[in-house]
Parts: sequence; structure tokens; C-alpha cells
Amino acid sequence: MQSSPVLRVRTVAVDETEPLIPRLDPRHPLLWMRRGEGLIGLGEAVRIETGGPGRIVDAARAWTSLVAAADVDDRVGLPGTGLVAFGTFAFADDSAATSVLVVPELVLGRRDGRAWATTIRFADTDEPDDAPFELPEPAPKRLVPDVGFEPDGLAPDDYEAAVARAVERIDAGEFEKVVLARRIVGRLDDGAGLRAMLDLLARRYPDTWTFAVDGLVGASPETLVRVDTGTVSARVLAGTASRGADETDDRARAAALAASPKDRAEHALAVASAVDTLAPHTARLDASPEPFTLQLPNLWHLATDLKGTLGDGSSSLALVEAMHPTAAVAGTPRDAATAAIAELEGFDRERYAGPVGWVDAAGDGEWAIALRCAQVADDGRVTAWAGCGIVHDSVPASELAETGMKFRPITEAFGAPPPSAS
Repeated sequence: MQSSPVLRVRTVAVDETEPLIPRLDPRHPLLWMRRGEGLIGLGEAVRIETGGPGRIVDAARAWTSLVAAADVDDRVGLPGTGLVAFGTFAFADDSAATSVLVVPELVLGRRDGRAWATTIRFADTDEPDDAPFELPEPAPKRLVPDVGFEPDGLAPDDYEAAVARAVERIDAGEFEKVVLARRIVGRLDDGAGLRAMLDLLARRYPDTWTFAVDGLVGASPETLVRVDTGTVSARVLAGTASRGADETDDRARAAALAASPKDRAEHALAVASAVDTLAPHTARLDASPEPFTLQLPNLWHLATDLKGTLGDGSSSLALVEAMHPTAAVAGTPRDAATAAIAELEGFDRERYAGPVGWVDAAGDGEWAIALRCAQVADDGRVTAWAGCGIVHDSVPASELAETGMKFRPITEAFGAPPPSAS
């Protein structure tokens, strides 16, 4: 077995007030941000690639080995300091997409009004630990890319037919819920960067996790799991409604969502699945007594927050392995639902609805479910996905319309309206 490289890691406080996104590499951005705080990465010191059913476990094992060999000098001691890796994992065991952990050469971070910089070098370099480094200069603003999208895989009519077949199978007792997605594709002009679209996402959706890891870019509202010095938390989303035309209509739609038997039943399945998965790892786990309506610029979601105390010392990657895929993006029961997804969707989800986030040397980290996202390939191809939870009383036309709403954040960030659902 090949030994892990030995890394020298140094984190120091910096006097930095400039926004993080303008300092991103426009072609290969590494980003994790919410409400203006988070991490960006520049360069690539180490890349861990995995695949197949053991992709998360294998990545965790390689990360543990890398950490054990590292020399870490962390003079700040906040979540995200020291040795960190940005990660994204494929949704399905048989996906052709590579799952990765990327360790940058330089990390800039901000949390609770404090800023830091982490340099990551190989131990066999001649550069001393206290070698000075320069923060990259913020880049000038650029126009949002102009990408046109069109359906790929399931056409709108085919998607409605797939939803109808799913409802028939639910009524036949094969499963209680399945999440079905659509896929659209476009092309990014050669030379166009991603900073502007990520900045647009972060400004329009500040309460989501805006992320960029190995070409996967997006703004997810759903926290898969967060681990911080023994505390674990998650946010479960299931049940969706569009925003209203005015304030009165908007309040009415939120109230209708909160009272909807269909959406509450779908949400309850997702919450039960998350609780059942996390509970064995916790000494205590509390959930919001009732789902609340989470307001986003284009949607209302039913949401439940979970928070607890770890009881077995699990790392964030271990909990990611246990929780993925959740009922919110796969269905219930998990195995039957994931098998149905492969049959009814007919395409590779790649990293859509998979875990995306970061992990540190202690195993702590923040991970979201990769939603409201797109994968940008090296050749400029842009692939985006949006899905809906299908239950007994789902209406195919309504589910198709919901995918259109869910495409909006990513298509508008790329300078395009959502694709027609007709």
C-alpha cells in the first residue's frame, strides 16, 4: 500500500475584510460559503479519488492516513482551520462520476468575524514553515455567463409518465416514496469563468450553502450533516411550494404548504429516515417539534432541524456514509427507492443529490446534499438536475412544474431562464 504524502500545514490569522469569492480561481473554484462566511481553496496539493459502493469509506480511510502523516500548526483553532479537504461524492454506487477529496495549497477562511489563511506544502520542499505568502488579489467583476439549457434524458412528457408509473408502484406497495429527477444541459463559452455565477448564487441565496468542488457548483438549502467538536446537526427538507405573487398570496402559500397532508406525509418520511440513521450514533438527538416553513427567494420548503450530541465519536465522513442517500433525495424504503430511480430516470445522476462539503483533520466538517447544482465539465458542458419527491397523491403535471421552480437558481445564475416545462 502506497504511503500518504507528508504535508506541512500552517494556519495563521489574517487581517482580511474583502469578500472571498472574487479571490477564487475562475476555472477551478473551490468554495464553501453561507451568509458570506466559509472557505475558499486555491491550487491542489493532494487529490483523493474513489468510486463504487465503498467510495465514502475509502475516502475516509485515505483521509485518516493523510492526516496521521501531516505536521499541522493551527494558530486559530476555528472550524475550517488547519488541514481541510473539499469533497464531493457520486450519488449512486454504480455512477461513472469520480468522487473526490481535494486538499488545496492555500485556504482562505472567515467565521464569526475572524479571518485566516492556511498554507499546505509538502514536507520535502525547501520552503521554510514561516515562508511568507501573498493573498491573491480580488479579480474584477465579470458578467454572468450566458448559458442556454435544453432537456436531456427525460423530456417533459416522459417525466410526467415516469411520475405516473412511480405512483402506480407506490399504490402497489413497492415503496412509499421515490424521488425522481430531470436533467438539462448547456454549454459554457470557452474562457468564461465561474466567479460571477457563484457570486450571484451567494447573494441571491445567502441562507444556502454555496459550493464549488471539482466543477460541481450550486447553492444547497439542505444540510446533510455537520459535526463540530462532538455536536451533530442536520436539516431535513421535503415538501415544496412556489412563492406568492404578493405578500398576502405568499403567506397563504406558506400556510397551505404547512397544512398540506401530502407534503407533511412526504416530510415525515424524510425526517423519520434521518432520525433512524443518526440516532445510533448519538447520546442525544432532538428534532424540531413541528416542521417549519423555510423561505427561499423562489420557494417555500417544509424543514426540520435535528441537533444532538455524538455518542460514538463518529467523524463527519462516517455520518455521511451512514446517511447517504437520505429519503429526501432517494425515497423510502431506501433500497427499493434507489432501484426504482435507476429504472425510471434512466440516466446517471453523477454527483447530483450526493454529499458535498469539507472535512478537517479532526474529522469534523460540514456536508450538504448537492441540490440546485450543476456539473461543469472540462469541455464546457454544463449539466444540471432537479428532482421531486413522489408519493401516493402526487400529480405528474404538478411535479413537472416543481422541477422548473427548482431549476431556477442554477439556470438564472448561468444567465438563462429555466427550461420550458411544456
